Amino acid sequence: MTTPSPAPSLSVDMTPTELTGESRLPDSTNKGAAARSPGRLAWIRFKRDKTGVVSACIVVFFFVIALAAPLIAKLYGKDPYTTYGQDIPGLLNGFAYPIKPNGGISSEYWFGIEPQLGRDVFTFLLYGIRTSLLIAAATTILVTVVGVIVGITAGYLGGRTDYFIGRVIDILLSFPSTLFFIAFMPVVYSLFVAPDDEIPTSLRATSLILVLTAFGWASMARLLRGQVLALREREFIEAAKVTGASPTRIIFKELLPNLWTPILIQATLALPAYVTAEAGLAFLGVGIIDPTPDWGVMIQRGASFYTDDITFMLFPGISMIVFVLAFNLLGDSVRDALDPKSKG
Repeated sequence: MTTPSPAPSLSVDMTPTELTGESRLPDSTNKGAAARSPGRLAWIRFKRDKTGVVSACIVVFFFVIALAAPLIAKLYGKDPYTTYGQDIPGLLNGFAYPIKPNGGISSEYWFGIEPQLGRDVFTFLLYGIRTSLLIAAATTILVTVVGVIVGITAGYLGGRTDYFIGRVIDILLSFPSTLFFIAFMPVVYSLFVAPDDEIPTSLRATSLILVLTAFGWASMARLLRGQVLALREREFIEAAKVTGASPTRIIFKELLPNLWTPILIQATLALPAYVTAEAGLAFLGVGIIDPTPDWGVMIQRGASFYTDDITFMLFPGISMIVFVLAFNLLGDSVRDALDPKSKG
């Protein structure tokens, strides 16, 4: 009796990919999947958010016209300082108000002319947006840099350093910031200029940036401190310490890459807040003052005339509302794109 021959072997040379149940994909598909880094995935999510895209276009538009204000004014043929109403007869009436309706809007003066002085409202608004956005952007950058440095230092070192920085943050956050801005600005000016001397615009802008930064970094530092306290106990930080990595390498190579999301979110939400804060100080007369173009100066001037003609309040008010709303919506979209779990 012959023994049955063994059954043919059904074994197949299984690759690691097949053993794990993963399908073999074309090289181009694998490359495309590998190229989708967290940043690329966030960009894809952001592009799908129509509100965020529209808001980003509006924000970019405002920054473009702010940077290009001198060029636009040159093409337009006007400037924000010339008193056209006083220099050209027939523009203002006997009460120093525009003769034409709606604030003197015409093909020559697109947004009309200002009462009393007769300056061109369009170019004044262009340069006002430029002033406000430059101050707010510089403040946001400084606040972000200081907040990141202080927050990471407190969270990583811990101990007495963390305790001391934490108390400083608590004290700063307890201040009524608006009142302290109003109280501190004259003090800052007096450090550089005698009480009877005129304060240069550059000094006013620099002082505004410094004071807003001094009272604004605490919230950013507090957020990052909490993030670092949670991250420093993670396994990858402990592994980096075991391998002998220096604190500088751990901070820049391990911690910072995991903190970009909260940093970007806080920065996008902070800038519109500083725009309104700067305009508010200008409105109260402790920031940028007339004749320097500024959003707050325009609103302050418009508030004096809006009972007779709302046009003078309309353009600076609506433009500020549109910008702040767009930037806040942009901040929400950036947060949702970078951290989809936060979307409620």
